[in-house]
Amino acid sequence: MNKRFLALTAATMVSVIYGVTFTIAKDVMPGFIKPFGFIALRVGGSFILFWLVALFATKQKIALKDFPRIIAAAFFGVAFNMLTFFEGLSQTSPIMASVLMVTTPMIVLVLSAIIMKEKIVRKKVGGILLGLVGTVMLILYGKTISSGGNELWGNFLVFVNAVSYALYLIVVKKLMDKYNPFAFVKWIYLFGFIMVLPFGWEQLSQVQWELMPQDIAVKVGFVVLFSTFLTYLLNLLSMKELKPTTVAVFIYLQPLFATVFAVSLGKDTLNPVKILSAALIFAGVYLVTAPPKKAVIKQTAKSDI
Repeated sequence: MNKRFLALTAATMVSVIYGVTFTIAKDVMPGFIKPFGFIALRVGGSFILFWLVALFATKQKIALKDFPRIIAAAFFGVAFNMLTFFEGLSQTSPIMASVLMVTTPMIVLVLSAIIMKEKIVRKKVGGILLGLVGTVMLILYGKTISSGGNELWGNFLVFVNAVSYALYLIVVKKLMDKYNPFAFVKWIYLFGFIMVLPFGWEQLSQVQWELMPQDIAVKVGFVVLFSTFLTYLLNLLSMKELKPTTVAVFIYLQPLFATVFAVSLGKDTLNPVKILSAALIFAGVYLVTAPPKKAVIKQTAKSDI
């Protein structure tokens, strides 16, 4: 079994875990643990696990000048990102949340153009507009049988979460190039835990653990251990063998797995608005992420001469 196959398997497993998480986390919230309390538990548990692994994984030290970037990564990648996502998911449906997350690559492109002054070609602009139309449709008109909350607000918060995660990807890039991931991720989760604790402590302290059904307790453990800690480890394995662009493509599998899991359990339904919105978003993402054809055209022209 070669390393590339293992890396592809790891990336697929990440998408499966994330896809399933949309429904599993929603089963827990808000009936048994309110969103911010769940975040405090998730980040706190992962923070402990990452520090334990880092003891054996690396002895690399972080330069003092890089801590502002780590704190920014903790805010956009852990605190603000997770708080908006779980609050949004508690009020919308698993399918809509997973489809909205697919807008992340488009948001990264727009923010890279604004922050890093990267050029955007016409085709990518068209893709961004298509994705924007699909996103607005899904936020405003997508309806579900299972959200039980303010869907418009929930959809908006999930989209804000995607923007926050896109900012995190831009901020963390320089850290990835400079350090062993375990050298800085432990700090990201430490600062992230400090940031979310004031929001989640009261809700976490209200959890009645003795009354929690066993299946719900298992789902809580799944989100902490698998959806946060294990997925990060699997991403590290895949990124060692695959290009970042290849790994990023696997985010598009999440709505597929989320839809299959949610519909099979009767937790969500499909309707024309969701299908059309998803089609527009995926078309937009394809236009944004598809490689340019200039190199291919030049190569073909040379071979014809």
